[in-house]
Amino acid sequence: MGQGLVIEPSQGELTSPVNGTVTVLFPTKHAIGIVSDEGVELLIHIGMDTVGLDGKGFESLVVQGDHVIVGQQLIRFDMDVIKAAGLVTETPVIITNQDAYTATITGTYPTTIQAGASLMVATRI
Repeated sequence: MGQGLVIEPSQGELTSPVNGTVTVLFPTKHAIGIVSDEGVELLIHIGMDTVGLDGKGFESLVVQGDHVIVGQQLIRFDMDVIKAAGLVTETPVIITNQDAYTATITGTYPTTIQAGASLMVATRI
């Protein structure tokens, strides 16, 4: 699918990792696509197999076409709803246009990070 990383959220909010435009917001609000202002295409998928919740426990704060900034809240989600369904909250952040960009993970993991911290750098190939 692409290069990236997985975050384990400590609270039920997804914030934007980049300045960019929301290109896809899944109807179930469990996943979002963003193209950064520099052209990096990201897919962020809250949890694993959460599409099966059919939107239960997810609230979108943006719509497709919105321009977002680093740290802006995108989606609120109820971690208890996800866990009660026997699912995990680990959230992949994937570069989907890996033919144009390569990812370099910054820092040493696992570790605790704050929203807005730099986790990876995408470099044009």
